[in-house]
Amino acid sequence: MRVPAFLLVLLAAAGCAGSPPPMHAEGPGERAAAQAGEVNLSSAGEFTTTDTGVIAYDRTLVPEGAQVSVTVESSAGTTRTSLVAEGLLPDRHYGAHLHAKPCGGKPDDAGPHYQHHPGQITPASEVWLDFTTDADGAGRSTAKQDWGFDPARLPGSLVIHAKPTVTSGPQAGTAGDRVACLTLR
Repeated sequence: MRVPAFLLVLLAAAGCAGSPPPMHAEGPGERAAAQAGEVNLSSAGEFTTTDTGVIAYDRTLVPEGAQVSVTVESSAGTTRTSLVAEGLLPDRHYGAHLHAKPCGGKPDDAGPHYQHHPGQITPASEVWLDFTTDADGAGRSTAKQDWGFDPARLPGSLVIHAKPTVTSGPQAGTAGDRVACLTLR
């Protein structure tokens, strides 16, 4: 199995941070939650045709071999989410959000955006991770929320959208077609 270069960098950085907190598996997809009030989710992969947890729905916007990684750390009433992508189209703006359900064969299988406050379509209630790729097709994004995840109600995936997120008006929160999905673990 080939390990993508950006994952090696992330793994090396994690190794320098010392031992991770003890974790236990929690249901499908091996979701991990440490002690009560602390939630850690992460997933990474390459958009191939064989991995059902890393799915490209639009190959014109997510070429074969593109890669993505997402890390979510939530504790003490704060949630930090980081996204790293490589191999996408160069110099392009993509929308990205955490969604309620895991990825599936159809773009809509990931369900709606995860909302901390159900019914509120804002960057304060959702996790918006829009990013712009550089000339090599790499991009990154981070988001910080002033709330922690409820371990009983966690997001299931990261969805990459064709367009940047509309931030206001009646279309707020929309970002075009769902072009790729990464199931969180």
